[in-house]
Amino acid sequence: MKVLFIGDIFGEPGRRAVARAVPKLVAQRQIDIVIGNGENAAAGFGITPELAEELFDLGLAVITTGNHAWDKKEILDYFPREPRLLRPANYPSGVPGNGSVVVESAGGEQLGVLQLMGRAYMPTLDCPFQVAKKELAVLKKRVASVIVDIHAEATSEKMAMGHYLDGEVVAVVGTHTHVQTADDQIFPKGTAYLTDIGMTGPLHSVIGVKKELAIEKFLTGMPRRFEVASGPAVFCAVLIELDARLGKALSIERIRIID
Repeated sequence: MKVLFIGDIFGEPGRRAVARAVPKLVAQRQIDIVIGNGENAAAGFGITPELAEELFDLGLAVITTGNHAWDKKEILDYFPREPRLLRPANYPSGVPGNGSVVVESAGGEQLGVLQLMGRAYMPTLDCPFQVAKKELAVLKKRVASVIVDIHAEATSEKMAMGHYLDGEVVAVVGTHTHVQTADDQIFPKGTAYLTDIGMTGPLHSVIGVKKELAIEKFLTGMPRRFEVASGPAVFCAVLIELDARLGKALSIERIRIID
């Protein structure tokens, strides 16, 4: 099975890049399942039901989110209705939505997707390491292969999660920082790993926003309303090939396409 995981989709430029890149990659690389992080799809902050449907129509089987999951009020009622839209599993009980889902490829192979959020320099949530074990105990009764999205700021926390789950999941990949890292690898027990997939959005920007606005905030320290940058887009993703029956990764490859 081949799985394409798209990094943080930022605003209209990111959605445009997805629309252009995904059909070509699916056809050229014979990809079975497409996953993407969509928490910045709505002008950089949150996601709406309409934009989630747009991304599903573009071929995404699962959309993960993160700390911006709740930025748009209209998404609160949508989370319980759409199991393919995930929020981090380590939010407290009672929060709308789910942190994991099982999807099936056109060929009938099943894949579990689990989302967690880190706690270093992030909102305080339940321990992602302990929650991961609890969630996997349930998921692994249904499927042999699970991919984990760890939405976190600290690279050390992401790396620790990768080693913690080595051999239990097929992949641990990071989202949130919007900068693609170059440490793609397969750990000793068969888990593919990448600290951060990167951003799918405006190329000439500061992690998606107009560079002038970000620079101004750094220079003055004053609050500034950020806007999505325009111009060419970059498509960042990771391609993971796995043995769905054994639950082991066979290869991992970073993808970066300038639109």
